[in-house]
Amino acid sequence: MIFSSAVLFVGVKLALSLVAILAIAGWVARLKLGSDVRLREESEVRELARAAQCDFDAAEIALDRAGIGALARDPGGRVLLLRRHGAQFAARALDSHAYARLDRNFLTIGTDDRRFGSVTLDLGERAQYWASSLRRLGA
Repeated sequence: MIFSSAVLFVGVKLALSLVAILAIAGWVARLKLGSDVRLREESEVRELARAAQCDFDAAEIALDRAGIGALARDPGGRVLLLRRHGAQFAARALDSHAYARLDRNFLTIGTDDRRFGSVTLDLGERAQYWASSLRRLGA
């Protein structure tokens, strides 16, 4: 009798643990936590830039080859940096080239906001163009 109730207790405990694990997995999937989000098209960059700053209308876009970030410039010359932050994207306006560093096809960009961090974008041949155009910021 004692043995069968102990086995029953372990079985119920195991079943409840499995139900809890499946519930948490469903919750994580619904929130899209841990998903590999990437920018695939310029239209996504335009939409994110407009969401970050409602008056920002991207006229020129440089999309990272891996889709982890992008640079966008509006007709007024303002530049917005977008980078992946978890399962979403964060954006910051660039007002200086002080945090930009060019290394062949890679452009490493940061902001004065240390919490935002820096991101290295693989822009290919356009990296030199964007690095030189960032020098005009804050002038």
